[in-house]
Amino acid sequence: MKKPVRKASAKKVRHPRFAKRVAVKRARKVETRTSANLHSGGKLTFNHAMIYVKEVDRALRFYQDLLGFKLIEDFRYEGTQVYARMSAPGGDGTIALHQAGPSDSLSSDGVRLYFEVRDLDDFCQKLQQKGFFITKLPRMMPWGWRHAYLNDPDGHEISLYWAGENRMKKTMMRAAGQLSKAATQSS
Repeated sequence: MKKPVRKASAKKVRHPRFAKRVAVKRARKVETRTSANLHSGGKLTFNHAMIYVKEVDRALRFYQDLLGFKLIEDFRYEGTQVYARMSAPGGDGTIALHQAGPSDSLSSDGVRLYFEVRDLDDFCQKLQQKGFFITKLPRMMPWGWRHAYLNDPDGHEISLYWAGENRMKKTMMRAAGQLSKAATQSS
């Protein structure tokens, strides 16, 4: 018959001072591992984008039900949802929705959220079938990416796109510049 396996925390320790040293040593190990992951060896990493909205519940339905984001955590104040953080359905990107104050502007001029999806046309068609309006249907851009544009319920501009293998190629941006320059010269 096998002996029952005890968890480390269930072991008896004869000297309380020793127990404290072990606990501190374990805490340091965990802290070191966590902080190394968070800071990526001193390199900056992107954590999440905060999106200020009029109603977190309404925005949450849009990002979850239409775009497929998964709720990580949320916070309610006096029964009203005021914060929600979600992860992208593919990849490890996250966004957070935050209740804006009554006099806060929701304008996000100069900022656009980009979400990449391989089957862009199919994805957009499904959004339309659910009754969502797409401001610009999918089309190929001069730099080699296929884009569609829409706005979330609070007017934040979103680009759904597929770049594929062109995503990190600088040559695509040069080609777009040359096309733009040629179009300007022919006018």
